[in-house]
Amino acid sequence: MVVKKVLVASFVCLAALAVLPAQAPLFTGAFPPEEFAARRARVMERIGDGAAVLQGAAESPAYVKFRQNNQFFYLTGVEVPRAIAIVDGRTRRTTVFLQPRDERAERSEGPALVPGAEAEKLTGADAVRPREEFAAALAALAAEGRTVYLPHRPEALGAATPGYTQMHAQKSAADPWDGRKSREQAFIDSVRAKAPAVTIKDLDPILDELRLVKSAREIDVMRESTRLAGLAMMEAMRAARPGLYEYEIEAIGDYIFKKHNAQGFAYFGLVATGTNAAWPHYHAAQARLMDGDLVLFDYAPDYKYYASDVTRMFPANGRWSADQRELYTVYLKMYQALMTSIRPNAEPRAILVEAGGRMQSIVSAFTFSSEKNRAAAQRFAAGFTQPRPNAMLGHWIGMEVHDVTGPYTTLKPGMMFTIEPALTIPEDRVYIRLEDAIVITETGYENMSGFVPVDPDAIEKLMAEESPLERLDRRGAPTASR
Repeated sequence: MVVKKVLVASFVCLAALAVLPAQAPLFTGAFPPEEFAARRARVMERIGDGAAVLQGAAESPAYVKFRQNNQFFYLTGVEVPRAIAIVDGRTRRTTVFLQPRDERAERSEGPALVPGAEAEKLTGADAVRPREEFAAALAALAAEGRTVYLPHRPEALGAATPGYTQMHAQKSAADPWDGRKSREQAFIDSVRAKAPAVTIKDLDPILDELRLVKSAREIDVMRESTRLAGLAMMEAMRAARPGLYEYEIEAIGDYIFKKHNAQGFAYFGLVATGTNAAWPHYHAAQARLMDGDLVLFDYAPDYKYYASDVTRMFPANGRWSADQRELYTVYLKMYQALMTSIRPNAEPRAILVEAGGRMQSIVSAFTFSSEKNRAAAQRFAAGFTQPRPNAMLGHWIGMEVHDVTGPYTTLKPGMMFTIEPALTIPEDRVYIRLEDAIVITETGYENMSGFVPVDPDAIEKLMAEESPLERLDRRGAPTASR
């Protein structure tokens, strides 16, 4: 009888455990707390006796997952709405202020990070206090006549870039029927009104400089973000065929990203067939792929707060026409001349000029079938021989797809960017562009997206493979009743 009771009791306990819901982690799994602590330590070194004060993103009014803004996440890893952080250069302490426990929200959405010892342990912050205590902490900084560093640039969330967030804020402020301030400007104004004794400086240049060079852990996350972009691209090549819509090809990226736990996309998918590719940021995705089209696929995920950016082009029918192959091949040779010129401790402008000379030699040695194609290739190469003084190889990538920049003169290990030059014949709306994600190393560079085929024969071979989309199409689906 005793044995039976023990067995029954054990079974009941196990059954109870089995039905307990899996709890979402209260702190990010993207990086360990010491990664954020190291970032804060570098900020403290730069602000000296000052204090950095940041506000996190607000909750969304819609039923969507919360995503922290990039500057706040970069320093804290905290992913709850309306958090505030003080990173104090004088005391070398970090205090995070969080909203109190919301029992109603917990019953609906599950537990969230709240003030207290557990939050301090999870985040690595020195103190995690109720948000209502922030006013007193700010007053203490003012009483000491401290310099306070605040982010000035409008916050960047998923699929945002510094340029677009600033442009949007400026348009809203200038619109006579809108006139809204950014949250950052409103926060600056509130701090100035409530603590007039503090001196306010911009924190963004400090964070931008730090974000420009990635840590080993950041590079690992970026490598995975790039891998997902590449997987999506290769599946898109397998699936593509005349008659499909651009949005069907784009949906492959959506699935790959979601399947591998990405938060979303780093930017709207750029899937463009035929002459639609001549619009660099075309994203309507409503056209059918036509026999004879070239298809541009440019899409990457927002993965653990980091973006990549990769582009490939391929023939919709799986076979290059003679003219497509000719233009693509000479472009690819010049593109590879640019990539193989990349090296650490070199100025981007010097790399461009060097690559331009190599490109001109490629064009001179290439056999063209038409003067139009030759002229397009010559224009492309000539654009590299006299770049502007502050020319970049492409654009920075990181927490934003067109990531922040900082003061630099040479390429350093840990810097990450894309190359994406375009060859065009404007009168025919011909547009050819590839894009790869590059990280500078101690001895050269790593092309993180180099596993995605660029060779025209390799692309044809990949496109001949079966796609999961074809299997789904053969299976069929019920037609909606009308």
